[in-house]
Amino acid sequence: MTTHNFQHFLSEFLARFLPGAVGAATNTIMSYRDTFTLLLRYCKTREDITPERMTCDLLTKDLVERFLAWLEAERGCGATTRNQRLAAIRSFCRYLQARDVERIGQYQRVLAIPKKKTTTAPPRHLSLDGIRLILDQPDTTRPAGRRDLALLALIYDTGARVQEIADLTLGDLRTDPPATVKLTGKGGKTRIVPLMLPTVALVQRYADGAGLTGPASRSPHLFPNRGGKKMTRSGIAYILDKHVAAARLANPVALPDTISPHTLRHSKARHLLQAGVNLVYIRDILGHADLKTTEIYARIDGEMKRRALQSAFTNLTPPDAMPLWHQDKDMLTWLTNLGR
Repeated sequence: MTTHNFQHFLSEFLARFLPGAVGAATNTIMSYRDTFTLLLRYCKTREDITPERMTCDLLTKDLVERFLAWLEAERGCGATTRNQRLAAIRSFCRYLQARDVERIGQYQRVLAIPKKKTTTAPPRHLSLDGIRLILDQPDTTRPAGRRDLALLALIYDTGARVQEIADLTLGDLRTDPPATVKLTGKGGKTRIVPLMLPTVALVQRYADGAGLTGPASRSPHLFPNRGGKKMTRSGIAYILDKHVAAARLANPVALPDTISPHTLRHSKARHLLQAGVNLVYIRDILGHADLKTTEIYARIDGEMKRRALQSAFTNLTPPDAMPLWHQDKDMLTWLTNLGR
C-alpha cells in the first residue's frame, strides 16, 4: 500500500467513512470531493505531482499551505472558501491518524494550520412587500406559473433550505388540518413545520393540476423536473431568478441587488422575529442545531431592539435635574454647577 496509500485512504474516506461512520450528507461529501479534486489538480500543475504519484508522504503542512495560498491568489477564493477547503483536508487527516500511525506527527502539523478570520456579513433579507412583489410575478393561468408560485411560497412559508424543498415528496406533505410538511435537513435530521392555509391551497392547486396526486402520477417528487426526477438546486434558483427579474421591472428599487433561495429563508426568520416569535420556535422551524445560529437574526435587527427598549423604558430622571446650558447666561457657571 506504500505507492498507492493516498488513493486507497481517500477512496475509503469519501465512499465509506463519511457516509457510513459519520453519516455525512451527500452535499458535504460532494464538497469534500471537490476539495481533493482541486488539491490533485494543484499538485499536477504546480507541484509536478500527478494523481497516480500522490502519496501520504507528500501530504505535508507545507504542501497544504501552498495549496491554500494558490486558492486565494490564483482562483480568487475568499477566506470562507479557503477555510472550507482546509476543513475538508483536516477531516481527512483526522481519519488518517488512526490508520497511518507512522505519519501521525505529519498529520497533526496539518491539523495545526489555523483558519483565517472572516467577517460575517448580515444575512440579506426581503421586506414583506418585496416577498409579495416576487410572488405576484408567476402567471397562474399556466401550469408552470402555478408550480412556481407554490414552490416560492413554500420556500418562504417554511423557511426551508433549497435542498430540503428539492427533496420533498408527496408523502412529506400533509394537507389535512393541521397542515404540515416534513423537511429533511442536514445530517438526515427531519422536522415537522406547520403550513399556513394560503400556502396549502397553492400547493394543493398546483399538485392537483399537475396530476401529481392521482393514481396516474409518475413521480413521487413534489416538484419534479421535466424528466420526472426531483428538481435541482440550480433549477429552483433559476425559477426564482426569473421572477425576481420580472419584479425588478415592475419596481426597480424594491429589492436588494442579490437574491437567492436562501434569501427567502433569511427573510422568513427576520419576519418571525419581528412578529415576536420566540427564538426557540424559530430555531426549530429553521432546523438549526444550535440556538446561537438563530440568534444572529436578533443581533442584527436594530429596529426590534429599539422597540424592546421602548416597551420596557421607564423615565426615572427627576424633572429639571440637569438644566440646559442656555438657561444660564454664564457658560462657566453652568459647567461649574453641573451635577451639584
